[in-house]
Amino acid sequence: MRVALLTYSTRPRGGVVHTLALAEALADLGAQVDVWSLARGGDAGFFRPVAAQVGVRLVPFAERADEPVGERIVRSIDVLGAAFAAYEVHYDVVHAQDCISANAVARCIRTVHHLDAFTTPQLAACHERAIVEPVAHVCVSAAVAAQLHDGWGIAADVIPNGIDADRFAAAATDHAGRERWAHRLGRYVLAVGGIEPRKGTADLVEAMAAVQRDDPALRLVVAGGETLFDYRAYRETVLARAAQLGVGLEVLGPVPHDDLPTLVAQAEVFAFPSVNEGFGMAAMEAMAAGAPVVTRDLPVLREVFRGAAAFADDPAGLAEAIAAASRRPDAARIAAGRVLAYEHTWPSAAQAHLAVYERVTNATVPPVTGSPLLRAGRSL
Repeated sequence: MRVALLTYSTRPRGGVVHTLALAEALADLGAQVDVWSLARGGDAGFFRPVAAQVGVRLVPFAERADEPVGERIVRSIDVLGAAFAAYEVHYDVVHAQDCISANAVARCIRTVHHLDAFTTPQLAACHERAIVEPVAHVCVSAAVAAQLHDGWGIAADVIPNGIDADRFAAAATDHAGRERWAHRLGRYVLAVGGIEPRKGTADLVEAMAAVQRDDPALRLVVAGGETLFDYRAYRETVLARAAQLGVGLEVLGPVPHDDLPTLVAQAEVFAFPSVNEGFGMAAMEAMAAGAPVVTRDLPVLREVFRGAAAFADDPAGLAEAIAAASRRPDAARIAAGRVLAYEHTWPSAAQAHLAVYERVTNATVPPVTGSPLLRAGRSL
């Protein structure tokens, strides 16, 4: 089976991490897999090495200063779609991992990692078409599948994410790597994903102001942050509020792939206050590393993490849970988190995807090829 997996970026966002790990696991099972992505800003490759048995098809995407987000989305779709259409190779399956790639190709399978509510017309149109037009749908949690069914009447296959649990578990005993972070940052609460509204950073700053009143040495560290959207105004507001409250805050930006596990393992608490998630892969990785996890009380996170995380509804609850986890980590909860992380493997996720691919290809012919896929007249 020849499979094209399409994503929108080469940088370490959750959907991109998912795409690469799935591609490698599918290849290990004998599929011929190509990963397609836009290469933004001159990127020459993905944020980490990709296994040699996976083909990598990067499409250059030039940055334009001050380009509005709606125009950038439309251009992203056009550039990726044109490159894919020109590639004269037959794929049995075309599997899009996001709104942009699902708009760039026809007759695709779509993974809906989470659902968004956009007000920009181009983004709203992109989001809608990427839901209603694919020939089949996968969701990474039952909660997102229920949203898809309730909102659009679409039945999706639920295939949870895998986790590279060994990689993060090994970081727990990498004393040299952990010591480097401890020397640089001291004691810290870690959040991954950058400063943006969906990640709930503003609430986390409010919570940490309360935590640091009793424990001023416990800093807040935020890692990551490459995204298509312009969150500069939100970021400035959050940073200004942190300064006003006197919150000890370190913003690391993107962290090298090899350094991330020890950063996670050294954290006294991993904070995950997102207001919208589809699975919570970063928090599951933290569980593999043995870090206590405090997360927002969302139905999807209750489903995924069960009793392995502490849940909170608001900044006051987050503060209480973070302080408690820092003072006295719950050993039983941490152990349950490690077990849970090891239950989610990429080989099992890949097997489930192959079953979906077989069903879809048996129901739809002929095989997908590059040349007819660009849809003329589909301007947003």
